[in-house]
Amino acid sequence: MVRHEWLYGRNAVYEALVAQRRAVYRLLISQTAQHKGRLAEILHLSQQRKIPIEKVSKTALASIHPSHQGVALQVGSYPYVDLEELLIYAAEQASPPFLLILDVLQDPQNVGSLLRTAEGVGIHGVLLPYRESVEITPAVVNASAGASEHLRIARANLSQAIENLKQQNIWVIGLEDTPEAQPLEKLKISAALALVVGGEGSGMRPLVRRSCDLLVRLPMKGKIHSYNAAVAGSIAIFYAALARGEFTSLENKAT
Repeated sequence: MVRHEWLYGRNAVYEALVAQRRAVYRLLISQTAQHKGRLAEILHLSQQRKIPIEKVSKTALASIHPSHQGVALQVGSYPYVDLEELLIYAAEQASPPFLLILDVLQDPQNVGSLLRTAEGVGIHGVLLPYRESVEITPAVVNASAGASEHLRIARANLSQAIENLKQQNIWVIGLEDTPEAQPLEKLKISAALALVVGGEGSGMRPLVRRSCDLLVRLPMKGKIHSYNAAVAGSIAIFYAALARGEFTSLENKAT
């Protein structure tokens, strides 16, 4: 049975249309919305693809989600891939694999923020566990500002997937604020890498933690000695991207 769902919010809807990775069934537009800016772009893309467009009341859109921003898109379910496809994609980019593993995160806002950062730095793919974790729901798509629509995301048994990655000489580094974890700034991260971010509050599950090659922690000078999962993960993702030289080619182009 094909599952339909509603994406809402202008960025989420726009990026889904640009990515063209989902089946799209119809677009709902508020009767009172002004057709300019991002909404005009959404309409243009929908017309190009001959997607049915319906003008509806704000009440109808609010029944889908209160934060609709005047638009909603009916689509098929999220197109997950498998781990092998993530590695194939990395090979096609002629770059050592750079992956993000999210272990049992529950908050769609946190997952969305991390996916937005991951897409921004060019991560090759993301791994989620089969259970005890948020899926790529419309709330996650919205929180990621549509970045999830461009990412390759796989669901797997994380312990097995991590062992698979290690057999392929990919370093698996867990992010955790514990005394035994090494300071992130002391690491020289240039090889193939999978960064693991644990769930809110509990961190990584014990088996996933033990599967990591090493643990790292973020430096802190303030009085509050913790970051939430989205902030800590985003800092670590960006640091790793810089250490790997992900932005060097962009700098060369600029000069």
